[in-house]
Amino acid sequence: MQKKIKRVSKFANNQFDFILCVTIILLLALGIVMVLSASAPSSLSTTGNSYTYVKKQLGFAAFGLFVMFFISKIDYRVYRKWYWYVYIIGCLVLLLVVIPGLGYSVKGATRWIKIGGTQFQPSEITKTCMILFFAGYLADHREKIQSVKEGFLLPVLFLIIPAAILLIFQNHLSVSLVIGFITIVMMFIAGCRIKHFMIFGLIAIAIGGFIFGIIGMKNSSDDDNEKKNFRVNRITSFMDPWQDPLGTGYQTIQSLYAIGSGGMFGLGLGNSKQKYLYIPEPHNDFIFSILAEELGFFGCTLVVILFMIFIWRGIVISMRAKDLYGSLVAIGITTLIAIQAILNIAVVTNSVPNTGMSLPFFSYGGTALVLLLANVGILLNISRSSSKV
Repeated sequence: MQKKIKRVSKFANNQFDFILCVTIILLLALGIVMVLSASAPSSLSTTGNSYTYVKKQLGFAAFGLFVMFFISKIDYRVYRKWYWYVYIIGCLVLLLVVIPGLGYSVKGATRWIKIGGTQFQPSEITKTCMILFFAGYLADHREKIQSVKEGFLLPVLFLIIPAAILLIFQNHLSVSLVIGFITIVMMFIAGCRIKHFMIFGLIAIAIGGFIFGIIGMKNSSDDDNEKKNFRVNRITSFMDPWQDPLGTGYQTIQSLYAIGSGGMFGLGLGNSKQKYLYIPEPHNDFIFSILAEELGFFGCTLVVILFMIFIWRGIVISMRAKDLYGSLVAIGITTLIAIQAILNIAVVTNSVPNTGMSLPFFSYGGTALVLLLANVGILLNISRSSSKV
């Protein structure tokens, strides 16, 4: 009888987090429905078929779920052995955009790699690589984590390298900030001293403010150069989008119209008006505004609750991981998805300047979706290894 109980207990403890799994499936299902609704007009306009985008997204979602469950079977501790190689890959893959014929520019930014009919941002791979690297580094140096050199200066140096590559070659500030925020959270969880963060934070704010001031002054003398001014324009359009309603503030204004039109219960699924070529590419970064218009406050609340459940389960898995490495990987993945969701919702509600951040599991993009689900697979494996989740 005792042996039977032990076998049942062992089997139960070997299962991944059921609540997390259900939450991800609900987010993914709702995301596909919204891609179908939001993309239909623009898909019909560009391809002649209302279902082109959703068919692709559905295919990537199915493949992503397969990847997620496959990776959930792989022991997460395997990645720890190769974290230095993972770091090198994460940096080198960012440089692929400069290779002629491989790098692909969209709206003046070269952040994509195009292979055949598929294009993706290599920075999506870098995000995961940095999480696995910093988790390995911080876990291996846990005894020296409170020192200035081993526990702070070196991790910051390792962070600066991919961030500099992103800024120089891809002009991709938002991803640099996301990777930086994830790294800071992981360093804090690992036990880095708060005073180091405070000193470095003050220095970074001073330097950043000085550089931004110089850029703003330089750009103000060259108003015809849109490429140089786009960051300043984002700030000004955030502060007052109606200052340029047909230019830099157009997308934000249309998003606010959509959210305001939704009210408490929404106009009904499929009944959005702003998706009819008012909001540019509504199935991408601004898909949440279409959701707000069609499903209203209650629909938005449901999505926010689902993301909050995901964050809760991610924190629980991190706290109950068997080792520091698993705990750091779990908190890194949780932070990655959480910060992207928070930033996206903040952008579409004009709470922060436009960052070009997609909404996880909702925004159209096959490669990004597969990589997100792969990250969730790692998180599920960590939960499988925990004694009780």
